[in-house]
Amino acid sequence: MIGCSIAYQLAKRSKKVLLVEKNRIGNKASSAAAGMLGVHTELENGGLLQAAMKSRDMFPSLSEELKEISGIDFEFSQNGMIKLAASESDVNNLQHVLSLSNDVEWLTDKEVTMLEPGLSERNLGGLYAYKDGNVCAGKLTLALAKSAVRLGSDLKEFTPLLSFILEGGRCKGIRTHNETYYANEVIIAGGAWSSQILNYAGVELPDYPVKGECFSVMLERQIINRTIFTDGCYLVPKRGDRILVGATEHPHTFDESNSVAGINLLMNKAIEILPDLANGRWEKAWAGVRPKTAGGHPHIGRVRGYRGLSIASGHYRNGILLAPITGVLMADVLEGKEIDPMFEPGDMEERMMNGEGKG
Repeated sequence: MIGCSIAYQLAKRSKKVLLVEKNRIGNKASSAAAGMLGVHTELENGGLLQAAMKSRDMFPSLSEELKEISGIDFEFSQNGMIKLAASESDVNNLQHVLSLSNDVEWLTDKEVTMLEPGLSERNLGGLYAYKDGNVCAGKLTLALAKSAVRLGSDLKEFTPLLSFILEGGRCKGIRTHNETYYANEVIIAGGAWSSQILNYAGVELPDYPVKGECFSVMLERQIINRTIFTDGCYLVPKRGDRILVGATEHPHTFDESNSVAGINLLMNKAIEILPDLANGRWEKAWAGVRPKTAGGHPHIGRVRGYRGLSIASGHYRNGILLAPITGVLMADVLEGKEIDPMFEPGDMEERMMNGEGKG
């Protein structure tokens, strides 16, 4: 998702782009994601919150733009999100968000029931983010990739990276099994695997993977109209009278299998929130691995130590939401423009190869 967004934005600026993918485009977290555009789910940092709002507001026009270029409808829906309060502490924390944003409102428990009568009445109200929404993450990834190609980018799938071409403190390209590719700029956008990729340049990134399990059910009719978010569980209504439920958190693992305990935990929480979900028909379960940073915000910018080497990674649970703005910011970086320093990957530990100096 992130790499495709960057490729698309660079192609729009008439840059010559090669997108290199180890497997298939969207094969990992980009297709496993629920596709929530939830600005207020967990982003309360001022700069990151503003970036998330700007990125979310790009989706209506991006939906039309990518559909026209690629022919792919990535199912954008600005259906809103309700973040429920289960305790007085939740009420206080959520109402604090009202002072940070002008596009949310507080709902009492009765108002929540009026909007979503299928929900359990065991809540103390909720934060209503009426501009939030959701997309089909897999289709969005493909729409970005196809649009980038239509605008002149090249795409190489099933092409694992073997090494970087590093000379005189500069990254000049990459080597794969069959080819050597030279470039003025190399961008790493490998999600949870970005730290492994950076190891080829002798740079350590203190990020770690977090597995998330999800499942989906099919219904006779849709029983919620908005995304419902609570601590430890969210429910996302999808086209075709489906509901997607996620997500567990298992840190420090690349294992993408589902556990009985994890899915059972999600089921119980989801049914407690939305009792009629128990009548749904099981569709499927899956898992994805997300990259979490030590500082809690993504890395977008230059990798210290090598000129021509950059990174866009560490978006954790907000990669879909932040994909549009990340593409723009990364394109700005390559054009020499200043970006918010909070995104700079400054918490990397540099370990230079062959005693080469900083770029």
